[in-house]
Amino acid sequence: MSDVIIENARIIDGTGKPAFRGCVVIEQGAITVVGDLPADGLIKPGLKRVNAKGKTVMPGLIDTHCHLSFDDAGSNSEIFFQRRNALSALVAAYNARKLLRAGVTGILDPDSTFENMIDLRDAIDANVVEGPRMACGAYALITGVGGTAGRLINDEGTTGYYMAVNSKDEIIREVRRQIKHGTDWIKVHVTGIIPRQAHKGELCVWTTDELKLICDTAHELETPVMGHCRGAEATRKAAEAGFDLIFHATGMDEKALQAVCDKKIPIAPALTFQYNMVEFGEKIGTSSSLMKIFEREITDSIDTMTAAHKAGVPLLTGSEAGFSLVPYGDWHYREMEVFVKFFGMTPLEAIQCATEKSAFGIKMQGQTGAIRAGYRGDVICVNGDVENDLALLGNPSNITNVFIDGVEKDLSEPRPRNNIPGWRLASIGDTRLTREIAYGDETLDVSLNVEELH
Repeated sequence: MSDVIIENARIIDGTGKPAFRGCVVIEQGAITVVGDLPADGLIKPGLKRVNAKGKTVMPGLIDTHCHLSFDDAGSNSEIFFQRRNALSALVAAYNARKLLRAGVTGILDPDSTFENMIDLRDAIDANVVEGPRMACGAYALITGVGGTAGRLINDEGTTGYYMAVNSKDEIIREVRRQIKHGTDWIKVHVTGIIPRQAHKGELCVWTTDELKLICDTAHELETPVMGHCRGAEATRKAAEAGFDLIFHATGMDEKALQAVCDKKIPIAPALTFQYNMVEFGEKIGTSSSLMKIFEREITDSIDTMTAAHKAGVPLLTGSEAGFSLVPYGDWHYREMEVFVKFFGMTPLEAIQCATEKSAFGIKMQGQTGAIRAGYRGDVICVNGDVENDLALLGNPSNITNVFIDGVEKDLSEPRPRNNIPGWRLASIGDTRLTREIAYGDETLDVSLNVEELH
């Protein structure tokens, strides 16, 4: 049923306005009434009634950086070499239900193993499986020296979620191929790790002309372009080349910030991964050196992201779920806490970023992400006053109802999974077994120094 009235609601409409009391009516998949309860004669008979007393009614969350096919991987190596195509898509469908339970009604999956998120998106749209609305990329474009996994990546062809393109002809051919097969976005890894220069961080590995060629080719076929950009040069080049969305944009200098602000290019910082590592890395055995790298990525971004927000640049929320540090269903709200803590936003501003503004990532601005008449009925009910405690969204038991197009979704917990043979990399421990540890009286801190950056 797509006809429902949510009564006695405390409404956060996703536009930044304070909460207000009223009802939300959804008919034929669209919101028709927001606010005062209309006269009975104006309400279609037979609407499903939902009593939202004591709850916040708000737009569903939109996660603009979620990798459903990665399956809580512990490393790039696991994604590249342990995954199988059909099974990866089936597991992704299982994970999609976890997002619904977390109040997520829309996601952008930027790149995926085997490009199989195109198929999952279509399966969700066709009601073959249940999950959030999806927009997706295909293989992320890299150069022969690009990507975030260094020498794990083949010089040519595909590895995991990457496609290497090493000439202008290859760029044009691959962009057109991806669009032909149904991608919503073209994803580019503008920066990458060169192992011998890893101490410098991620480097820009494309020329300005190459980046502009990607944008021109995609835009001619009415397809937007998004870029993984760490560092000032990459962010500036992507902005100047015509990118439509920038991921991370950490380490911006004044020129990069100005380039982004001039065009108001949306940024999805996706700092939940880093924030989780900084706060909880010790509990999972993350090396101190890696924790310091990602803590610096947060602190180096505070001033420029705050300035970008104040200048009117839309900041979108993204969890980077897909890695073991940000498992599906647990952390999709967390980016709002990052925005409040580090970028000076109010909780209501952060909620707007996670709803109305993030609709841009799924190419549905003006259609979803807000509780407004005429918008799609993508609405959730949450116990408590969310703007006073964003962490309420982190507990699935607080999310009592999830509607997409007014259709209520099944929030029952998925059946527990068993191990899949050959799916995970075996771990022999996160500490070197030195003679001191083997024969000494004390346990020494000799954790492995994790050098791979995601």
